[in-house]
Amino acid sequence: MACCIGATWIGGGFAGTLDLLARSLRPGGLLLVGEPFWRQDPPDQATVEGCHATSRDDFRDLPGLVELCGRQGWDLVEMVLADEDSWDRYAAAQWFNIRAWLDANPDDELAADLRAELDRAPLDHVRYRRPYLGWGVFALKRR
Repeated sequence: MACCIGATWIGGGFAGTLDLLARSLRPGGLLLVGEPFWRQDPPDQATVEGCHATSRDDFRDLPGLVELCGRQGWDLVEMVLADEDSWDRYAAAQWFNIRAWLDANPDDELAADLRAELDRAPLDHVRYRRPYLGWGVFALKRR
């Protein structure tokens, strides 16, 4: 098994990460890759940026990801997708941890940046990421 859960930038994107991880996979092995996808088309650049992307092309929609797997020579054999509630729990845990860190480190040099992140993250989540961005883990086997 080889996996990359949430850091496909390492391979220059989803397709590059498949190629990169395939080098470490034995024949018949399983590849696990986590990747965000558009749940619906972002209506403007503010939505794109609110989803931590620089352009609409940074992510595919779910059918586009599944098609890409096949074009790259992989069979999709399982997927686990975050729903809105699990996406909320994932995001809210980060806010809780940032808040706890700020309480413990009010004078740290990173405190102002993390305070700014905590000030905007919950609203960005409900305005942008929750309705527009999905996330899943895809289990793949080489054809």
